[in-house]
Amino acid sequence: MDETSDIYQRKQKIRERYKGVNEELLDCIPSIPQEDFFQSDTKKRVAAYCRVSTDDPNQTSSYELQKNYYEDMVNQKDNWDMVDIYADEGISGTSLKHRDSFLHMVEDCKKGRIDLIITKSVSRFARNIVDCIGYVRELKAMDSPVGVFFETENIYTLDDKSEMALSFIATLAQEESHNKSNIMNASIEMRFKRGIFLTPVLLGYDHDEDGNLVINDSEAATVRIIFFSYLYGYSSSQIADALTELGRPTKKGNTYWSAGSVYQILTNERYCGDVLARKTFTPNYLDHKSRKNRHDRNQYRQKDHHEAIISREDFFAVQKMIRHSKYGNKGYYPELKVIKNGALAGFVTVHPKWAAFTEDDYYMISAKVTDGILKIPSHPTFYTAEKGSVDLSGYELVRRAFLSTYGQIEVTFYADHILFNSAAINKMPDVNKIEILVMPFERLMAIRPTEESSRYSMTWSRSRMGHICTNVITGRAYLGTLYNLFGWRQGSQYKTAGTYHKNGEERFLLFDMKEAIRIVSVEPAAEDTAMGTSRKRVRKTKEYPKGWEDTFGEKYYSSQLKNNLLMNKLEQSGKCEDMIYNLSDEGVTSPEEAALQMDKIIKEMVNGDI
Repeated sequence: MDETSDIYQRKQKIRERYKGVNEELLDCIPSIPQEDFFQSDTKKRVAAYCRVSTDDPNQTSSYELQKNYYEDMVNQKDNWDMVDIYADEGISGTSLKHRDSFLHMVEDCKKGRIDLIITKSVSRFARNIVDCIGYVRELKAMDSPVGVFFETENIYTLDDKSEMALSFIATLAQEESHNKSNIMNASIEMRFKRGIFLTPVLLGYDHDEDGNLVINDSEAATVRIIFFSYLYGYSSSQIADALTELGRPTKKGNTYWSAGSVYQILTNERYCGDVLARKTFTPNYLDHKSRKNRHDRNQYRQKDHHEAIISREDFFAVQKMIRHSKYGNKGYYPELKVIKNGALAGFVTVHPKWAAFTEDDYYMISAKVTDGILKIPSHPTFYTAEKGSVDLSGYELVRRAFLSTYGQIEVTFYADHILFNSAAINKMPDVNKIEILVMPFERLMAIRPTEESSRYSMTWSRSRMGHICTNVITGRAYLGTLYNLFGWRQGSQYKTAGTYHKNGEERFLLFDMKEAIRIVSVEPAAEDTAMGTSRKRVRKTKEYPKGWEDTFGEKYYSSQLKNNLLMNKLEQSGKCEDMIYNLSDEGVTSPEEAALQMDKIIKEMVNGDI
């Protein structure tokens, strides 16, 4: 039998099978007809769900009317028994968070106490399509299915044809919330652009008839003692304990203070008369979770928006103290060390623990000793080859980043630490402690030996089994500022090459941070299954700076001139000498004055004058 004949016979058997049998030979057991919701006389235990989205007193009437309506509706049905009315007041429908009555209703359904839920509309039930469809399906799939009837849309969820209409209307309800969210955000943006800011209640201030902030003298005394105490050196916890002991009330009238409540006052810019709008924002209209605004949305600051309780100098001094205290340090007046002469003139030493410095601090201190040094020539310099020599004008020196890195001095920056390679360590093998210096104007970094007792010292090497190894240098306190100085992307990994220099007793490594390359992760490579293990290896690749695509490196003669200038500077300069600069702001209340102000305010509090 050939293959064609075999296929034909199999098809014939299938055709014969599907002719079926005589219907008279079959007994049909009919199914129970699907219940008609509108004509049903079946006894039902009914729950009603209602919700209003705000706590506005004007909506209380809507809330009460909904409850009264459903009570009357159930009482008019002979076969309906009211189980309960579940109501959420002042809760958004886009999320189930805080919708306690809704969740309680679902739990009662699971316990078999409810047969039917009635609600005004899909948007009252849920404005989130996932929640709406998900809970409807969950209720429908229970051992004793629970139906939901949406009055406005005339949808009953136990009807097999209901889900398509419900999905469509739930999508519209969610999109309506999305549109409202966009309109609200646009409205807020327009208000802020015109300097119309939100002014919530705040300790130390009241609102006048126009909604402006005006000082409340009694509460302002509490604010002042908090700031003066912190400037004097007390911690947030100590200040909180003192205020609790004094019985000073918070804005809500409580007399118990926590370190967190003190911290919120210390970091609120409104106490120096300024307003910073949109410090937080809500990226997702469905979950309503607030996020800190890290330049994700426009922010607006207005100075002198209202009368200040604390001077601006004192306020910013406190902010520096707070940043500094995160790393276990105390005190406010920070010091920066700058090299005033020699090959490293203008370089500022990085303090490994101070976290209060900004990029402006480094520029300001460097400028104090580089005045007249970092000048741009008024006329361009032209280079000509000497007679008989090869003219290399137009040629470029290839960047070291494009060449082999074997034996090259390198440093790698990570999000929270720095690591030098073995080639760097071997250039100064007798050195265990180093200090890091930066030249902000030229984006250079230098490494030089220092004494172990120096407050600026960092450990860059360690001994292991008789060998000198590299050591991780932690940098949480200062790396964020250095990344900003170098124009780098925060949290990324960077690598750059350096050179070794020596002049008499002076020796240092020099790194040009403009030549740094970014190290990025790419798609994981194939899984490593050796030795029975299975793990994905992340592959790293180099990302070169923008602008390198059209050049191999620096012009030859420009590079030679720069190197000659550096060598002349090294040969002619003497030992690098340091200068200490104190960054204390003028006008900041001194610890002694803060103590006097604290004593005066406390006496007035005890005497009942404020």
